[in-house]
Amino acid sequence: MTLHRCSTGSSPAWSRHGHREGDGAKPSSVRTGSQWMPPHLREWKMKVMVRLLLLLALLPLQGFAREVPIQDFFKDPEFTSISVSPDGKHMAVTVPQDDRTVLAVLRVSDQGVVGKWDYGENRHFRQVLWANNNRLLFFVTFKTGRFDFETSKGDLYASNIDGTGRLDIPNGNYYNIVDLTPEDPDTILVERSVETSFLFKLNVNNGRTTTVATAPVEQGSFLVDHERKVRFVSGAMNDGRNVTYRRDGDKWTLVHESERNGATYFPLGFDAENKRVYMAKGEQGKPETIVLLDPDTRSETVLSSNGIVSPSAYLWSSDEKTLLGVWYEDGVPYWDWVAPDHPETKVYAGLVKAFPGKAVRFLRPSQDGRYFAMRVYADTMPSEAYLFDRDAGQAKFLAASMDWIKPEEMSPMKPIVVKARDGLSLHGYITIPKNSEGKKLPLIINPHGGPHGPRDDWGFNPEVQLFANRGYAVLQINYRGSGGYGNAFEGMGYRKWGTTMQDDLTDSVRWAVAQGIADPNRVCIYGASYGGYAALMSVVREPDLYRCTVGYVGVYDLDAQRSADFMEHESGRNYLKDVYPPTAAERMAQSPAYGVERIKAPILLVHGEKDVRVPIKNMHFLISQLAKVGKKPEDVIVEKKEAHGFRDLQNNVNLYTKMLAFFDKYIGPNAKTASAP
Repeated sequence: MTLHRCSTGSSPAWSRHGHREGDGAKPSSVRTGSQWMPPHLREWKMKVMVRLLLLLALLPLQGFAREVPIQDFFKDPEFTSISVSPDGKHMAVTVPQDDRTVLAVLRVSDQGVVGKWDYGENRHFRQVLWANNNRLLFFVTFKTGRFDFETSKGDLYASNIDGTGRLDIPNGNYYNIVDLTPEDPDTILVERSVETSFLFKLNVNNGRTTTVATAPVEQGSFLVDHERKVRFVSGAMNDGRNVTYRRDGDKWTLVHESERNGATYFPLGFDAENKRVYMAKGEQGKPETIVLLDPDTRSETVLSSNGIVSPSAYLWSSDEKTLLGVWYEDGVPYWDWVAPDHPETKVYAGLVKAFPGKAVRFLRPSQDGRYFAMRVYADTMPSEAYLFDRDAGQAKFLAASMDWIKPEEMSPMKPIVVKARDGLSLHGYITIPKNSEGKKLPLIINPHGGPHGPRDDWGFNPEVQLFANRGYAVLQINYRGSGGYGNAFEGMGYRKWGTTMQDDLTDSVRWAVAQGIADPNRVCIYGASYGGYAALMSVVREPDLYRCTVGYVGVYDLDAQRSADFMEHESGRNYLKDVYPPTAAERMAQSPAYGVERIKAPILLVHGEKDVRVPIKNMHFLISQLAKVGKKPEDVIVEKKEAHGFRDLQNNVNLYTKMLAFFDKYIGPNAKTASAP
């Protein structure tokens, strides 16, 4: 197979050429020292010196990387998703544009625009699917902040690829798409969960539905076999219980039930014989193993297991009858090929080998399996999209999401394992500035948001790369409570937001110091959302460990979150009931605002005035609590038109300019680091 990258131009490359200025003999008219030199030779000598100085100025200094402009890290990417039509002739591309995301359909042959959709301010396309070669389905969600997650699937629409025949599907915001039923291009199967789960057949041309089945699951997901018969439903109850039912005739039989952070057992799909079922099984909340279950004998054949992380994606054959690969994000992500002899697996595996050192994700193939899109990325490289033609054995370059980012200027992201004080293994990443020796560096620890469900993973991270580009090592640790490591690991963080979860951050910093990576007198902590909470709670619990802290749209009073937008839903209220400390006294003890007297580190606070995910009253209350003990933040950045994370490019440039100045002041090259604060 061959790989072709089409480009409109090439980057300039500096080359050094030695120009012979004679045979090496000293010119007879040149005198040494302060002696006289003919004017024309003085002019020649000056030109040579100027050329030399210019050349030296153009060459990077040893040990220093170019300072990449802040805006380069936060400009909107050229695309966020690409999907290919069943016949491989068109592709649907979502493109972020300031306060919205737009959708376009392009011809694969020449990338000419066929149709375009824009639903306005704060509206974003999610899950764009091809109902058939001429008709698209897509959800359009409402999102106001960079760190927001949508509280619903969004409104569901259908349209012809040229923009005609647009249809707003009633109640579509409650639907999940179950099966595209390629044998019937006019209909798809969708599910809706409102106290009870319903499975419908939806006509994509007129939006009409026909009920197929109902199930006793409040947030359920149906599985149909290759004949489109309903066989399973799995999901969650509003109180957090996990359940799985099997369809026996007209009845549902409960085959699994567990608490929110307990064991998992849910179906993925059926084998080629339409009998055995692929199941994801996490015993006692451990990371999930993929097994092939025989429903008649209840026997299971283990197909894939990592032991540290659960699978995060699956790759099926083009006829959807064979599970080919399982995607694990354990350190550097990889595919585990569970059907290595399948002819399609051999193609996919060959393409992975064609991109060494990079991660390769495969998107839904064309109906005949000939074409499929793939996304290629790395820790130092934002996503690139390719279209592979199996018949030709060629991958065509489609687009780079951020082609202005130069991978050779970025810093590598190394997977690490840290032992917490109680012996628990914590997985994460350390990013060392490019061209540094990796020792005694200023360190920024950057806890992720969430906290339950999200995790840090390997790939291009604009914030991390910006900090590394400015000379800071960046530490990201998946503390207990993070997602991806099994339900039990996630459950270890429940009701421990301000205690053992913070200890995990402390232990990871001490690991970095013990490894010689971090200078113990030059450590700051920065995070957003729950990460902002952790940034302030850490300096409450460990006042002598950090020289500064930055809280960005952070939670500082746990009870203030009871006015957040997700509390409008029963599932959101039950979630806080399970994960929050149960008593008011415990919530106060685990809220940074009630521990301000212990804080020694300088504070930078950042918030959007329109934030409904973490209301700005969190920040105002923290500031008032600081004032009571004679303290105040060194700086407060509030943007009136921003919400849960800044989106405007200039606002982001201003924010990170001030943030970098803050870090430079306390842990930068000229900071006073004789002792911790």
